[in-house]
Amino acid sequence: VQLQASGGGLVQAGGSLRLSCSPSERIFRFIRMGWYRQAPGNQREMVATISNGGITHYVDSVKGRFTISRDNANETVQLQMSSLKPEDTAVYYCNARNDKLMDSWGKGTLVTVSS
Repeated sequence: VQLQASGGGLVQAGGSLRLSCSPSERIFRFIRMGWYRQAPGNQREMVATISNGGITHYVDSVKGRFTISRDNANETVQLQMSSLKPEDTAVYYCNARNDKLMDSWGKGTLVTVSS
């Protein structure tokens, strides 16, 4: 499975960005999709996930600022990021988990938030 991520870039603190992820297979095949991030020197952490039933989970640090959504018609998963902070700076990775609990990862897209 290939996951094509887009939407990263440089933004000032307080600004917004939207990440988009398009899998190479039909989105209904994945029981869960999500976004993870890894900052320099840190471990990769879960940012937000959404199940095929629409159940979402967020890391505490982004609750109220980020929203994950799943567009089955357009076969994409998006992460709307608002009120961005410098500590949100990281490489963001799209993740997809199939019904066999196998994970696929995108190559990552860099988000840089300047203070």
